Amino acid sequence: MTNGPSLSNPPLGYTAPPFPSLYWPIKPLPGTSVYLYETDDIWRFTLYWSLILFAGFHLASGIYAFCMMPSKMSLGIPIVFAIVGGMQATMAGSLVGVIIGAVFKAGHFRMSTWIPLVWGTINVLVLVLSSFSLQGGL
Repeated sequence: MTNGPSLSNPPLGYTAPPFPSLYWPIKPLPGTSVYLYETDDIWRFTLYWSLILFAGFHLASGIYAFCMMPSKMSLGIPIVFAIVGGMQATMAGSLVGVIIGAVFKAGHFRMSTWIPLVWGTINVLVLVLSSFSLQGGL
């Protein structure tokens, strides 16, 4: 038995907020909070943040690789890195976006627009961590 509508049910007249729609979550002013209710919106926001963050990290590493040994041949390295980063971001962002969307929907929660940004950052940090050779320990 519930005392009212579920938190995951969108309010009447709900439309998806425009990307990025980040707000200050600590003591927000009344009416300034922005939430995601639909799995499609959660997936889209997570995908966009993953694409932005992966592109930034891959372009930075591609430019660094180019600067280490500049030549006409290595001009394409940042472009190749950006394409590979886009493919990785699409896969990671889609998978994580659908999973967290399903979890929030199953738990009857609404999602702050900051959560997809956090998960996009986690995706990039996992990528960075996996790029190091970790020997021993496990």
